[in-house]
Amino acid sequence: MTGKDHMVNKRVTSSDSLSKTRKVYVPVYSNIYQRTRNERTSLTSTLSIHNTSETDTLFIKRIDYYNTEGQLVVKHLESPIYVNTFETIEYVVDEQDNSGGSGANFIIEWYGDKKLNPLFQAVMIGGLGNKTFSFTTEGVYFE
Repeated sequence: MTGKDHMVNKRVTSSDSLSKTRKVYVPVYSNIYQRTRNERTSLTSTLSIHNTSETDTLFIKRIDYYNTEGQLVVKHLESPIYVNTFETIEYVVDEQDNSGGSGANFIIEWYGDKKLNPLFQAVMIGGLGNKTFSFTTEGVYFE
């Protein structure tokens, strides 16, 4: 689920009892260094946005993907989307896509009821030889 079928039909205003927009930084890795600075292993990265509420809808107004140099690579949303209660939406950066580099990140802006506590995570998976590995990162709030 990428949220494309979850477009918000009307603009939600502050009179709808929603709090201010909050921003989250989620680190992801398109590739990681292997043995030397010149050897890299490509990874598949999945951003997951979880609405952990059983009563309130989560609204997402921005999901942007930035590379190691801090340059915008992909703007995923043209207009806000919603995430239903207990729903998760995902965005995948394919293993062949090295545009983000070793220091890529997603910036997410969201809003909703003040008591919402969504979870923003990324899972990276890759392999070396006949071994596979995975690891996760958590989103960090910023102003």
